[in-house]
Amino acid sequence: MCLVVFAWNTHPEYRLLLAANRDECHGRPARELHWWPDAPEILAGRDLQAGGTWLAMHRNGRFATVTNYRERQRKPAGLRSRGELVTGFVAGEGDPGTYIEAVNGEQYGGFSLLAADGDALWYVSNRGDGPTPLEAGIYGLSNASLDTPWPKLVRARDGLRALVQDGDANESAMLRLMADRSTAPAHDIDNSELPFEVARALTAPFIVSSDYGTRCTTVLTWANDGRISLRERRFDANGDKAGESAFRFDAEHHSPT
Repeated sequence: MCLVVFAWNTHPEYRLLLAANRDECHGRPARELHWWPDAPEILAGRDLQAGGTWLAMHRNGRFATVTNYRERQRKPAGLRSRGELVTGFVAGEGDPGTYIEAVNGEQYGGFSLLAADGDALWYVSNRGDGPTPLEAGIYGLSNASLDTPWPKLVRARDGLRALVQDGDANESAMLRLMADRSTAPAHDIDNSELPFEVARALTAPFIVSSDYGTRCTTVLTWANDGRISLRERRFDANGDKAGESAFRFDAEHHSPT
């Protein structure tokens, strides 16, 4: 139940402001945000089970993130890792529209993908939403189609909109926004597929449970002059801070700091 909210070309200083919670089983191994030794131009966390990633940035300013699409049926065996979609774009050279239009969605479980190169931001899902260039605006993405009005998505997206409008969209404020652990009222909880307590936990923007929950929050600020900042805050199964990494670099000049 990942959650991504982002503002594209709506801020006078930033082309992209993005905050994301990665929700995953606590037992699934992963590396923290880092420059990959085997692909040193890529900055990302790494899923050590499948080898891909959920969110990545290239030194030259290519960015992508993916979320799984919530589905009742089990994923068929033999499908490719959805994390490949992220690394495939950031390590490539084509524009995001060309890349997204060429993706063969039948090779993957349900997903929603965002890809940007600074000039354009595209979205696609292999569960009904075709390749779409996004206009300037503030959006939310969870484990369904873009801007599906789940209460936690609406709350986080509206929170980001308020930060942008008030001029307060900085890293600290976006981290606080994504730390919201409040759940939906009982009458708004759909527990047709899951036990009630599990379903209720999943309605929070920041999920805390013993087996599955928010593993990290990532905040991206991408300035109009090419300055990029990525900060990742990691959490344990109790929702307590377990580590933090931060990177800043200039995408226009490819020089990390």
